[in-house]
Amino acid sequence: MKNRILILLISISYVCLAQQKQYTADVNYFYGSILPHSQKIQHLITDHPEGVFVAVNQKTFGEKEWESRFSYPDFGVSFHFQNNKNKSLGDMYGLFLHYNFYFLKRNLMLRIGQGVAYNTNPYDKEENYRNVAYSTHLMPSSYFMLNYKKENIIDGFGIQAGAFLIHHSNGTMKSPNTSTNTVGANVGINYVLDSKNERELILRMKDSTYTEPIKFNLALRSGVQESRVIGTGQYPFYFISAYADKRFTKSSAVQAGVDVFISPMYKNEIKYMSIAFPELNINPDLNSTRIGLFAGYELFINRLSFEGQLGFYVLDEYEANTALYQRLGLKYYFWKEFFAGTSLKTHFSKAEAMEFSVGVRL
Repeated sequence: MKNRILILLISISYVCLAQQKQYTADVNYFYGSILPHSQKIQHLITDHPEGVFVAVNQKTFGEKEWESRFSYPDFGVSFHFQNNKNKSLGDMYGLFLHYNFYFLKRNLMLRIGQGVAYNTNPYDKEENYRNVAYSTHLMPSSYFMLNYKKENIIDGFGIQAGAFLIHHSNGTMKSPNTSTNTVGANVGINYVLDSKNERELILRMKDSTYTEPIKFNLALRSGVQESRVIGTGQYPFYFISAYADKRFTKSSAVQAGVDVFISPMYKNEIKYMSIAFPELNINPDLNSTRIGLFAGYELFINRLSFEGQLGFYVLDEYEANTALYQRLGLKYYFWKEFFAGTSLKTHFSKAEAMEFSVGVRL
């Protein structure tokens, strides 16, 4: 009886240790440049921005199948401060959720972060008319960081260094919104908590033959947007996406479908432009509804997925933008068939709408 109790206690201790979480933290200084992607922001680029990234990460060891499939990524929360060194442009504070993906025997790390940033001095027509990059204090933001990373060199401390890109834009929820892209280099230190008890990775056999039948999706997307004409007001939009996807691995699916874009903002802009600029000969009765066809790719990570789509308009009477459009976004499957998400619809470097969506995949 005593032996059985001892075996039970040992087993419980082993399970508790096996389920023990392990965390890391890192702090990075960065120095970079704002890319002059538009002549409208040239006057705002007066110096090289610098700042810090601070992150807390939770390691994965393969308890769940997706963790080993993606080579045991980390996930966590990161904060950033960016001094733009321009009073009109203001400074940026950001809070992000991120994943760290590893390559080359875990020496190369790719971090992808998505979150919300705060600008200290947005556009104001009287007090700060020069800041055409940001018109709101709060805005969506995303960043990418590619680093050489070495952990636990001395007593849990390690080093990392590399390059990053961070994008700040409010998705034309309000104008002006020229946005900024900052690229540069970073260097920092990392620390592994409880580094003396590093856990073993759980190895799993990879299933290369996984497949699913074609699934049909319906997504309803909405939000608010404002015309490029400053001060014309914010309008809700309604985008409908119907598409099929084929999942050919546990991680990947391809898509093809149709979008319908209903934008009252464009209806109002057409009337405004026809009156304000008669030399353009714009017909005030143009149909503002657009229809597009698109192809896409979806990367599944547990319940979260990354989505990228490229489309072209088959109906666009106003032709205010290029014939091609893009969509980048995140989706979360809160039930097996149902998802919610957020995405940015753009025409290359020009954002059109920050979309919030709900949908079903059957």
